[in-house]
Amino acid sequence: MKSFIVLALFVAAAVAAPAAPLSPDAAAEVVEYENDNIGIGGYHYRVRTSNGIAAEEDAQLADVGSEDEGIAVRGSFSYVAPDGVSYLVEYVADKNGFRPSGKHLPQNA
Repeated sequence: MKSFIVLALFVAAAVAAPAAPLSPDAAAEVVEYENDNIGIGGYHYRVRTSNGIAAEEDAQLADVGSEDEGIAVRGSFSYVAPDGVSYLVEYVADKNGFRPSGKHLPQNA
């Protein structure tokens, strides 16, 4: 019985505890959105949010009709980190893999 009362007190305390504050990013809204040219041959999109996140990507079918046929993608994304620093990552993704680049990323020798 004593353990039941202790358990009930812990449950009551957990229920009564205030919820953790939401991240400022939880209230972010899309302020720009573009999405076109979606189809078999490729696509394009661009999005920007009120908290400083942005992303853009273009893709097209590459090496059509060959054994290496696939999608070749070029894009970027950027965001503001909690310390206030802005980061930009540009990338290419194709038959040679995903290759990101950014001033803050390690460089291949």
